[in-house]
Amino acid sequence: MMNRLLFPVFFIALFALKGFSQTSVQDSQIYKDVSFLADDKLEGRSTGTKGEKVAADYIAKRFQEIGLTPKGTNGYFQDFTFTPKTHPHGTVNFTDSISKKTITGRNIVGYIDNHAPYTVIIGAHYDHLGYGDEGSLYRGKEKLIHNGADDNASGVSLMLNLAKKLKNTNTSNNYLLMAFSGEEMGLLGSNYFVKHPTIALDSVDYMLNMDMVGRLKKDKALAVYGVGTSPYFRQVVEAYNDGRFKLIEKESGVGPSDHTSFYLNNIPVLHFFTGQHKDYHRPSDDYDKLNYAGMEIISNYIFDIITDMDDNGKMPFRKTKNESEEAPRFKVTLGVVPDYMFDGKGMRIDGVSEDKPAQKAGIQKGDVVIQLGEYEIKDMMSYMKALSKFEKGKTTTVKIDRKGKLIEMPVTF
Repeated sequence: MMNRLLFPVFFIALFALKGFSQTSVQDSQIYKDVSFLADDKLEGRSTGTKGEKVAADYIAKRFQEIGLTPKGTNGYFQDFTFTPKTHPHGTVNFTDSISKKTITGRNIVGYIDNHAPYTVIIGAHYDHLGYGDEGSLYRGKEKLIHNGADDNASGVSLMLNLAKKLKNTNTSNNYLLMAFSGEEMGLLGSNYFVKHPTIALDSVDYMLNMDMVGRLKKDKALAVYGVGTSPYFRQVVEAYNDGRFKLIEKESGVGPSDHTSFYLNNIPVLHFFTGQHKDYHRPSDDYDKLNYAGMEIISNYIFDIITDMDDNGKMPFRKTKNESEEAPRFKVTLGVVPDYMFDGKGMRIDGVSEDKPAQKAGIQKGDVVIQLGEYEIKDMMSYMKALSKFEKGKTTTVKIDRKGKLIEMPVTF
């Protein structure tokens, strides 16, 4: 982890341009929350570890400072014990007994009671991958701490920021603020909460989830998932954008984060995400790489959305198509990280893995794949469908757009 005294000059310049000096960034509470949670001392906050418990104590203390009422089963805490899966396709089972084979996670739950009929849930997971748990994309031999600054100290810091903004405002709803454990192991903390809620689930108005919101890029692309889960969501999401972001809207309420647990219980959800990057699930996801000015803009945007919906009554729920069920299975990989925020024609590449077909073929970060063999690539889904047609060892031609220049090259899977 980079020493705070060596805060990079280019980040100082970036924040100064956006109205943040180096001093104001490091004095901001968002920065303080992220830098604490993503410190090496917490050893990557893997579920059930000492480092995760230190993080839980910190979040509970912040809840207390803000003035939230404890709403767990033991003060702010809601512990859950489970037997982890023994192979990738296994299942995780919750249990009431503790043994050497079990792990205990800890949700942190705080409440703003405005004596309103409905409650808004605002959540973010705080666990990460420790020294490289299952899911790590790091391929080095040495075990290194995965600090998870963007994933998801960023989301927790925004959740805390919103908690402070909501205290004594927007009083037509109550607010339940939650930091989830066990997300990286399969949405465990949120799944446990909806099975053992500390408030009545039928009183929940809607749920907002923030996961990886710390890397707002120059194009200001912000993905908002779940806009189809209530008829009113798309309207309010677009109305309060006011040019702040290039919005990437997704209908589905199902995705690889904690909002899914609530959607599956017929609760409208919105999930906010600033996109994938080369540090995702790697030891290099550190606090010095986050766009703190961008995080404040996102927090203000979400607060505006909450404010608009404060007096709307209970949000109607609507089921959406599960886009993940449509994804085809494939036997080969190109070895690239797709740019999930790209909304143009084709599939833009955000990263290229070492010693994989794409790198060997000469494909680069930023290239846009527009054809794979005989198959035209219009978007992510058409790319996956095309990839599913190929077998290992086969060679085909890939056509890419590289900064406006069309290039064809052979690629062998």
